[in-house]
Amino acid sequence: MLELKPERLDFDDFQEQLISVCGKIFRADMTGALYWPAEDALIVADLQLEKGSSLARRGQLIPPYDTRETLRRLAEALDRYNAATVICLGDSLHEEEACDRIGTEELQMLKIMQENREWIWVTGNHDPSIGERLGGHVTGDIEVEGILLRHEPRPGRVTHEIAGHMHPAAKLCLHGYSIRRPCFVGNGTRLILPAFATYAGGLNILAEPFEPLFGNDGLRVWMLGQEGLYPMATRLLKED
Repeated sequence: MLELKPERLDFDDFQEQLISVCGKIFRADMTGALYWPAEDALIVADLQLEKGSSLARRGQLIPPYDTRETLRRLAEALDRYNAATVICLGDSLHEEEACDRIGTEELQMLKIMQENREWIWVTGNHDPSIGERLGGHVTGDIEVEGILLRHEPRPGRVTHEIAGHMHPAAKLCLHGYSIRRPCFVGNGTRLILPAFATYAGGLNILAEPFEPLFGNDGLRVWMLGQEGLYPMATRLLKED
């Protein structure tokens, strides 16, 4: 059965992958987070906290524990890199009202992670405002060392940009098996992060909405697997 996991190499060989955006080096993590060593910053996109409780309120039978699991994985990434700054690229909440539904224990997890570090919430289409209850600093798009960090990618084949919003996913077919997983996707001048949320759908990077962003311009893909992060040859990827 096709599984994205190392067999003959050390686990650490796949824990992260180096990614370049306009000459600046980043470390993409197997959790879906992106670490920027030069800025000592950890970047994540689309946490969508309290999506489970939102769906449950609408009658969908789904465990409402996604916020805890999402924050647990974020804490795992922070333990690995101990970043001085965390930047969340929008849709950190599934909806604005979700801020008030976050439980006491989950809120405490967030507060512990925020201790002694700068925490920046970039607003998104799901969370144009974020309540003070979550702490940190709320802002729109930000530019750091010439790289624009924002929620939704700008139209066209722009450069110097890191964004979320698209929930990129890749489908790999090999040896008669197929697997579909979230992924980082970029072309050396812009990068789109996978959704970090526990409950998050994914849009195939070969789907039409990605074409105006990248076309066939040196597309590179790093797929999140069971135990690591793996660069994938685009010729092996398939449409849904």
